[in-house]
Amino acid sequence: MSGKVTLYISSVVSNMEVRKQQQRIKDVLSGKKIEFDEVDVSADRENLTRMREVVGDDKALAPQIANGDSYCGNYEAFDMAVEDGALNEFLKV
Repeated sequence: MSGKVTLYISSVVSNMEVRKQQQRIKDVLSGKKIEFDEVDVSADRENLTRMREVVGDDKALAPQIANGDSYCGNYEAFDMAVEDGALNEFLKV
């Protein structure tokens, strides 16, 4: 897989849990020196549309993770991959 990891986030979040999830994903990726692009779905409607196309769910909410056009998963799937030591497989890197 030659794509780059993309983290879809929302900067307009009132839910503290979602804010924590987004920060944890960024912290883990940065800590493991995995390059990623951060795309704010609340900044541009096209970003939200794109994220939902990649996810394959027109009601999907951030945070979501993809590698190129390949969907990796949501926060719960990310968390499970970290716990299982399978982050690279999850991210397809």
